[in-house]
Amino acid sequence: MGNRLPSATLTLLLAGSPLLTSPAAAQARLPRRFDADVARALREFQVPGAAIAIVKDGRVVLAKGYGVRRLGDPTPVDAHTLFQIASNTKAFATACLALLADSGKLAWVDRVTKYLPDFQLADPWVTREFTIEDLVTHRSGLGLGAGDLLWLHSTYGRAEIIRRLRAAPPVSSFRSQYAYDNVLYAAAGEIVPAVTGKTWETFVRDRILTPLGMTETRVGVADLRPGDPFAAPHAVLDGRLQIVPLDTVDNIAPAAALISSVTDLSRWLLVQLDSGRAGVARLWTARRTREMWSAQTILPIADPDPPLAALRPNFAAYGLGWRLRDYRGHKIVWHTGALAGMASRTTLVPDQRLGIVILTNGENDDAHDALTYELLDHFFGAPATDWIKAFDDASQQTRSQVDSALRVARRTRDSTAGPSLPLARYAGRYTDALYGDATITLEQGTLVLRFSRSPAFVGDLAHWQYDTFRTGWRTPNLADAFVTFDLNPDGSIVQFRMAAVSPLADFSFDYQDLRFVPAADAGGGGGGRR
Repeated sequence: MGNRLPSATLTLLLAGSPLLTSPAAAQARLPRRFDADVARALREFQVPGAAIAIVKDGRVVLAKGYGVRRLGDPTPVDAHTLFQIASNTKAFATACLALLADSGKLAWVDRVTKYLPDFQLADPWVTREFTIEDLVTHRSGLGLGAGDLLWLHSTYGRAEIIRRLRAAPPVSSFRSQYAYDNVLYAAAGEIVPAVTGKTWETFVRDRILTPLGMTETRVGVADLRPGDPFAAPHAVLDGRLQIVPLDTVDNIAPAAALISSVTDLSRWLLVQLDSGRAGVARLWTARRTREMWSAQTILPIADPDPPLAALRPNFAAYGLGWRLRDYRGHKIVWHTGALAGMASRTTLVPDQRLGIVILTNGENDDAHDALTYELLDHFFGAPATDWIKAFDDASQQTRSQVDSALRVARRTRDSTAGPSLPLARYAGRYTDALYGDATITLEQGTLVLRFSRSPAFVGDLAHWQYDTFRTGWRTPNLADAFVTFDLNPDGSIVQFRMAAVSPLADFSFDYQDLRFVPAADAGGGGGGRR
């Protein structure tokens, strides 16, 4: 990289640079009612708090908090409040790889097995041809969210999660379709220690966070320190906004684990918009920025709901850790992030030298989307649109459609069609080649399902109809699933399958990929998908 300065020197350069405009100048560059609109968005979308950073032309226009960190606690969100940024971590992961590409340690087109000899997918040819670029562009042929239940609230380590992905069934041919995947980003992160001998966490801290002076950022939940100003996650459950259990994603850290503030992320926006340059130093070359912001996988374009029709892009693609699209004639480089009770969005407009990041401690991503488009319209000089109302109207239409579908499902349910077997016959140990073991026990007349490596996934099975039951997970904010048993002619159990109940369930609840067979049929738990 040649002109890269020592980390301490670069940090001092950034710390001494004029990152913040005066309050009066900053306010003059924002929409007139922006603070009021943020408050309205938080109310409308039931989000307790948000933090927003805006950079323009190499300077920070805004770094500010709104609302509260925790429901029932008046402590306000400020520019230093920490939020999980979830999949906005992915751009940090690809930046790490870009640094190694600049130093000649790897190339995007290198085969993964060159660095991770044990890496394997279901198809041997795909395994052999799989490149580093394939790891980060969501075109593997696997299904949407494949393998997510391996990390979600689980005790599996990163190496085992990656190893188990070889049992994930492909749903399309290699490189033919877009399907978002987190576990492959965990594998991308493992390229770093294979090349450098440092963990991904250490490398991202040493080569990106510390040089940029991002001292508030944590590389995972395990990195949080006593007294850190961390925002609690919130979601609407049973019609009421409440705090929900924290998603810990340290086991796939390169995909989603970073925790940060808008103070720190404003520095990230600046270095991105300056193509890897920070002050007089450079983290990565402009060539790498062009690569990360270039289309690699074409995304399908669907017609938005009518209230959002103006947001239909002319092109949509995925780059290297970034989504790409156009809006009002400008190329937009962006990404979102979502975990339980947390939602965030990063937006870059290269030709305007404009960057926006919005972090929230609520699950409703309509809040950050509406505010982002309000800001884009303002900076583009476009006519103002009430995006808060537009996103709320679209959300209500979607909710109405989903409620209608659920009513149809309830109406067509045959509650008189009882199970084929006595409940005790469904109990036992089961195994899935992808996930591992699960048990079903009969407790006080109720079947209870437990995922062996995911303590949060304990659910009471309520009979739905025939040999289908519905989970009632005891941990809040987990998507309920239908559990359907398939039987042999003699009444013995072939397997049980799962499917999310709600069409709105997050794709990380990839129940559809699981086929649990009785453990004895799988050779004592060794696998054996049928």
